[in-house]
Amino acid sequence: MRFLILCIINCMLFFSCKKDKGIDNSIPLKNTTPFEIKYAKGFTITNFESYKEIKVISPWPDSKETFHYYLVKKGKKIPSQIKNNIIIKTPIEKVVAMSTTNIPALEYLSVDDRLVGFPNTKFISSKRTKERIDNGFIKDLNNNLDINMELLLDLQPELVIGFSVNGNNKVLNQIEKFKIPVVLDGAWTEQHPLGRAEWIKFIGAFFDKEKEADSIFKSIEINYIKAKEMALKSEEKPIVLSGSMFKDVWNIPGGKSFIAKYLEDANTDYLWKNNKSNGSLQLNFENVLEKGRNAKLWIGAGAFQNKEQMKAQHKGYTYFEAYKNNSIYSYTKQDYSNSGILFYELGPLRPDIILKDIINIAHPELLPNYESFFYKRLD
Repeated sequence: MRFLILCIINCMLFFSCKKDKGIDNSIPLKNTTPFEIKYAKGFTITNFESYKEIKVISPWPDSKETFHYYLVKKGKKIPSQIKNNIIIKTPIEKVVAMSTTNIPALEYLSVDDRLVGFPNTKFISSKRTKERIDNGFIKDLNNNLDINMELLLDLQPELVIGFSVNGNNKVLNQIEKFKIPVVLDGAWTEQHPLGRAEWIKFIGAFFDKEKEADSIFKSIEINYIKAKEMALKSEEKPIVLSGSMFKDVWNIPGGKSFIAKYLEDANTDYLWKNNKSNGSLQLNFENVLEKGRNAKLWIGAGAFQNKEQMKAQHKGYTYFEAYKNNSIYSYTKQDYSNSGILFYELGPLRPDIILKDIINIAHPELLPNYESFFYKRLD
């Protein structure tokens, strides 16, 4: 029965798309201005006289494919030159997001009331959005790998903001078959923390909120730069270890990763700073112990709540000086017992807060009255 309903809806959508979409052959292709993108490498926005073009260049690591999205205001004719591409009518009134990292952007842009569906709503941390979930305004769509397609179609979203780890996503492909526009958010591939935050401009474009997105980002950028400049006032550069074990493998941020950039901008001496990887390194325990045993600080020790949890998982953690000296910090200050971890949700949009947290750990004398937001010391 479920399959029959989907087939009927699919056929209705197919035949409705055969009708005149209001295509205008007379609209010229005149480029007006590219939208300023300063740090992000994965997307561009170009404004034309009657539409906007968004290019997503890096939807997943090492992607060789570029995605083109064309945004046309509702009520306006569609230029004939773009009729065979992905066309999205703006501003979007009903959206489905697939990643918790989209939640803060929607809230900051004051369009979170347009979010109608999300997979695995239990992983959302925002109190504001959780209240809308509790009141029934946002429906749980099951999970990313097995979307409740009947419910999704019943919600009739005008846009799905998705992501892809490697380009293979059967669920997103299935959604596209029902003529629902799907766009890929590649913010997580950015190497610079401000590059990740700048993807709020990508989100804002679909809601005609470019000016608001630009203003929000500029404020975050100013705060980040001020914090970075403040960190340079300290003459001490404490040696820093990062990462934690998963089974028998220690995951360490690469020297060109966004985590390493945080540690650099906080004026610390990260042990793997000379590594050329922009992702995560997988090392054995002995290698990390040999290099990091005497590190003064251990910043980013997984999602542990205390040292006892660490010791219970791997006794080897106790061999490090940072463990012995109570100098281990994790991004678990915000309670996540009934949700996901706020650091993963809000952190990409607020790198300025993360940087100040790290500066407060490494150089507490620079921020005497500062209260950490994401990070806490493990006791």
